[in-house]
Amino acid sequence: MAIMSKHSDKTLQKFIDLARFIADHADETLTLEKLSARVHLSPSRMQRVFKSIFGVSPKKFQQAARSDRFKRLLRDGTDITDAIYQSGYGSTSRVYGQTMHNIGMTPKSYRAGGAGEVITWACRETVLGPILMAATARGVCFAQFGENCSQLKQQLQDEFPRAELQPYDSESPQQLDQWIDALNGYLQNRQPRPELPLDLKGTAFQIKVWEFLLGLQEGDVISYSELAQAIDKPRAVRAAASACAANRIAVLVPCHRILRGDGGLGGYRWGLERNRALLDAERRRKAES
Repeated sequence: MAIMSKHSDKTLQKFIDLARFIADHADETLTLEKLSARVHLSPSRMQRVFKSIFGVSPKKFQQAARSDRFKRLLRDGTDITDAIYQSGYGSTSRVYGQTMHNIGMTPKSYRAGGAGEVITWACRETVLGPILMAATARGVCFAQFGENCSQLKQQLQDEFPRAELQPYDSESPQQLDQWIDALNGYLQNRQPRPELPLDLKGTAFQIKVWEFLLGLQEGDVISYSELAQAIDKPRAVRAAASACAANRIAVLVPCHRILRGDGGLGGYRWGLERNRALLDAERRRKAES
C-alpha cells in the first residue's frame, strides 16, 4: 500500500508501528481508544492521520488483515469453522461481509428510481420491531424499521420505484434470512454486529459520511460537528446531519452513534426509543468487554 509523505518521519514511524500492531492483533477487538492511546492522539485525530497515510480507516485495515489471516489458515488446511474463529470473526455471520462495501448503483441509475436493478427483500420481526431488509446482487441497500411490513414494503417501492422488487425465497442468491437472523442476534445481545456486504446508494458526500460511520467502534459516540470535522468538512455540519438522516440502512450503518452538540439524542430516523436501546446495549457490551 502506498504511503503518503506529508507527515514527519516521526509521525510516519509511529503510524507504521500502529499498522503493524493492528495486523499482529487482527483477531482481537481493537477500540479507537486503545489504538489512539498508542500514538497519543484523540480517536478522531488518530483516524484522520491513519487514513491520510494508508488510505483506509484503522477498521478497514484490520478487516483486510483479518481476511488475509483467514485465507492463509484455509490455505494451510485449517477447518473452515476453526479458521473463522482463529481469525477473530467471532461468528460465521461476520464472514458474510468480507466483500468490500460497494458503491453499487450508479448515480444515474439511482436518479432513475433504480431502473434495471433487481432488489430482493424480506420482512421479519426483531426485538426492535419489524424490519425490512433488501439487497441487490452487491449487498444490502435498504434495512429499515417500521410499524408493519406493508408500510415498509411501500417505503422500499417509493425509494426504488423502477426497480424489479422480488420477495426473498429459498432460491434467492442473497442470504436475507440469515442476515436478518444475524442482525437480530446482535440486537438481542447474543452475538457481534454482523459485517454484511453493503450496497451504498447516495451522493459522494453522503457516502463519505456513511463510510466514516462504518469506522466508528461500538460504544463510541460523536456529535454532528465532530463528524463534519472528521471528514474534513468542518463547515458542513448541517449537510452531515442530513446525510445521517438520509441513511436507509439502520444499525449496519451506525448513524445511531451521532448525538446532538449538547450530548442528547435527537433526529434518529427510526425513533428515539430505538436510538436509546441501541446505545444502551452498546455501552453495556463495551463495559463488559
